[in-house]
Amino acid sequence: ALTARDRVGIQDFVLLDETTEVAVISNLKKRFSKDLIYTYIGTLIVSVNPYKDLDIYSKKQMDVYMGVNFFELPPHIYALADNAYHTMLTEFNNHFILISGESGAGKTEASKKILQYYAVSCPSTTLMNTVRDKMLMSNPVLEAFGNAKTLKNDNSSRFGKYMDIQFDSQGDAVGGHILNYLLEKSRVVHQNHGERNFHVFYQLVEGGSDDLLTQLGLERDVQHYYYLTQGECAIVSSINDKNDWKSVKNALQVIEFDETNTNHLFRVVASVLHLGNVHFDPDSKGHALLKNNTELNWVSDLLGVDANSLKEGLTFRKIEAKTEQVLSPFTIDHAIYVRDALAKAIYGQTFTWLVNRINESMENKDSSRKTVIGLLDIYGFEVFYVNSFEQFCINYCNEKLQQLFIQLTLKAEQEEYEAEGIEWEPVQFFNNKIICDLVEEKHRGIISILDEECLRPGDATDLTFLERLEEKMGNHPHFVTHKLADKMTRKTLERGDFRLLHYAGEVTYCVVGKLDKNNDLLYRNITNLVCQSKNTIVRECFSAVDTTNKRRPETVATQFKNSLQKLTEMLMAKEAWYIRCLKSNESKQPGQFDEALIRHQVKYLGLMEHLRVRRAGFAYRRKYEDFLKRYKPLCPATWPHWRGIPADGVELLVQHLGYLPDEYKMGRTKIFIRHPRTLYATEDAYEKCKHDLATKIETCWRGAQARKEKEKRIWTSDYIK
Repeated sequence: ALTARDRVGIQDFVLLDETTEVAVISNLKKRFSKDLIYTYIGTLIVSVNPYKDLDIYSKKQMDVYMGVNFFELPPHIYALADNAYHTMLTEFNNHFILISGESGAGKTEASKKILQYYAVSCPSTTLMNTVRDKMLMSNPVLEAFGNAKTLKNDNSSRFGKYMDIQFDSQGDAVGGHILNYLLEKSRVVHQNHGERNFHVFYQLVEGGSDDLLTQLGLERDVQHYYYLTQGECAIVSSINDKNDWKSVKNALQVIEFDETNTNHLFRVVASVLHLGNVHFDPDSKGHALLKNNTELNWVSDLLGVDANSLKEGLTFRKIEAKTEQVLSPFTIDHAIYVRDALAKAIYGQTFTWLVNRINESMENKDSSRKTVIGLLDIYGFEVFYVNSFEQFCINYCNEKLQQLFIQLTLKAEQEEYEAEGIEWEPVQFFNNKIICDLVEEKHRGIISILDEECLRPGDATDLTFLERLEEKMGNHPHFVTHKLADKMTRKTLERGDFRLLHYAGEVTYCVVGKLDKNNDLLYRNITNLVCQSKNTIVRECFSAVDTTNKRRPETVATQFKNSLQKLTEMLMAKEAWYIRCLKSNESKQPGQFDEALIRHQVKYLGLMEHLRVRRAGFAYRRKYEDFLKRYKPLCPATWPHWRGIPADGVELLVQHLGYLPDEYKMGRTKIFIRHPRTLYATEDAYEKCKHDLATKIETCWRGAQARKEKEKRIWTSDYIK
């Protein structure tokens, strides 16, 4: 990690003289000012978003990093991708790369760069090229349906994604598989000011052909659609919806969507837009009426369901008595709730169907053993002006990943020390298990209490849920509400809020809407109707729903908790690599480095903890062969060739350099050096030695040239004579 030590800052934080937050941020700033956006903490990469294009991702750059030792070249995402790949091949085990950071920090771009690197660097066959294309082309499709403009990021992933890339024993990429987590379905029906719905809606309206829009009953005007205009920013300068639509259509072809499926997919998207425009009027008793059936008829046509049954489902609840069915009319608010619930359900189920289709397209049919590299690109810690159910789930997810990160980092360090026969020195760190338990503990955690409130009979509301939390969590050090707070804190909390002290800092959550979002229920008569849809995608999506089962399905929070549990178990069985992405500033401007913002992210990404773990005992460790290869010119006994065992050569070398006994330890295969200054002194000696050697070689060369000239003159003189 010392190839360009004297250029700008330190390339590996582990080698900082002082491991303070101030020193870390100063080093980041120094490197950022020269467009050096990558810095290591051991094998972890810290990446700072420059908000501009840098010429560091070319094919030529990829070639430079292929098959090279991790620390031989300046820090780069390609170095991590390449080393994960080669370690997988040599050790024949599974790996994953965890990409984390807040929205807008560059996680999705990092994920794409790694995929592109594997697409170029892995062996090439016809099968491989097909799989490679499908993996790359899954991105524009999933981004269209799962990404949206938010206040923090114009292309924010509103779902979590884990992608396994499967390799055979030769290192060929032969298949892929995607898992998706917690799509933000509420965005389909509501967007905050300054935000948009999912990209695909705007792409279809702006980029779809005139014929297609006519078939779908759409106008080429996003302002016409209620679900697209709530954020009041349908047009965004950084987004070209027309061009993106072409990319999506092309990508659907590459991942082998036939014309029927593509047509049905577009019909689903259009049906959601029409649903948003279904307008209810009150009758004399205040019940919901549908006077204008134009939009309803389009929804019925696009979904292939009976218009009258749909109208009934949107305006009446069917209550089953013992011997008969009774229709109970909805109020307007209730009808809007049911309409929006249907739109969210159709879109959410279609997104899952889409991921499954992409998986089928990338599936590897060969049953021989594969190794995998997983890419986890999952939403970062979120703190908005109003934090709702989605932010609660996202931040819980980040707590779980932080817990995993610390466990795996400590475990990896301990295992390396044990494998090398070096005594492990315990590290002080904040264990966030107390916060994970607060959220997920059975019968006592926030999710359990939320579920109980959703399932209990009687008038359960968001506020009764808050009261139950206050009863159960009253004296927890990481939980506070308006009622439980002291006088000063109370001024910062509304009555309908609760605040959690996360490992990354305080977040205040609003309870409004939590029960509805957790329940995420569709009435049975609506579910029965869409199960009979003539649109094959919708029918397939809802056919798995057992409409005769009287038991309530699992709540959203419990499903999410269970899927996170499975994810962490899966990741614990793999070797971990990390990319921590940071936003350089909130305004997405190139060249701006906001120190306060960076400090906040350094804290909540656990970078100081990771650095402390890596520096706990020995700052630097390297295989004997690598250490000897670099520094052998510094000792007469090892230069120019060392014929013995590498460990013996290193021992001779460090003794010649005057290392004190407490400055280093000899492991089984590596030398461990305690302080960066020891390594820098060695590196400085090497630079001087290299210069002296170059001078010696130059002197010898000049001498040889001079002798040749002299001999030539003598020969010429003799010849003339």
